[in-house]
Amino acid sequence: MWYTIKAYLNFLRKATNQHGVHSPFVYQFVTQCLYDTKKHPQYDRIKDYQKQLFKTEEEIEVLDFGVGSRIFKTNKRAVRDIAKHAGATLNRMKLLFRVVSYFKSESILELGTSVGLATAGMALGGGNLISLEGCPQTAGVAQNQLNEAQINNVKVVIGNFRETLEKQTDKKYDLIYFDGNHSKKATLEYFEKLLPSAHNDSVWIFDDIYWSSEMTEAWQYIKNHPKVVVTVDCFWLGFVFFRKEQVKENFRIRV
Repeated sequence: MWYTIKAYLNFLRKATNQHGVHSPFVYQFVTQCLYDTKKHPQYDRIKDYQKQLFKTEEEIEVLDFGVGSRIFKTNKRAVRDIAKHAGATLNRMKLLFRVVSYFKSESILELGTSVGLATAGMALGGGNLISLEGCPQTAGVAQNQLNEAQINNVKVVIGNFRETLEKQTDKKYDLIYFDGNHSKKATLEYFEKLLPSAHNDSVWIFDDIYWSSEMTEAWQYIKNHPKVVVTVDCFWLGFVFFRKEQVKENFRIRV
């Protein structure tokens, strides 16, 4: 936790807004998507999805393949607590919706469904979404909630990522959201494995890039990878672009 706080203070010292961006592509992304203040009609459905999870009294046994939780001491957890403390915030859900909508992403892959908060945000932006989840219990909660919310463009796939990812590497994805395992080793393994699925206009989003020093090391590796052209670091999320027509640049943007 202390690492993240220090990293955030350092980020604020170095980050800028749209006025520090000289790339037309990134400038438009920042001003028309990240800084978009319009009240989209889908926001009401996003908020309702979150509210329903906050109201549920269900408890589940979580199977955690990642680095564990900083909040929960046991694997038996209330669904509403997962939604409140471990799921995407309302602002994050809205932002993911805007990103999918802005780039008109048709084929989307998510690593880490959890209870489906980020999933719902992206799915309401359009396109078809495949969401991979290792824990059958949380995946079941997400699938039931998505069904109740009549969000029908999501396919939840249950299983260990090392197995379920194998079936995704021969496809091309417009957008991939990495939120399944907050370890450097796993993040880079997934990154390398999915590189063949990227095309020139793909957008990759990495969650919690300052969750730990290891995650930041993974982010630095990704930024410097020869196939990565442009990155936008918003602290909580890191955006990766592969556009060959762009100059290789890395941006830090306050959101």
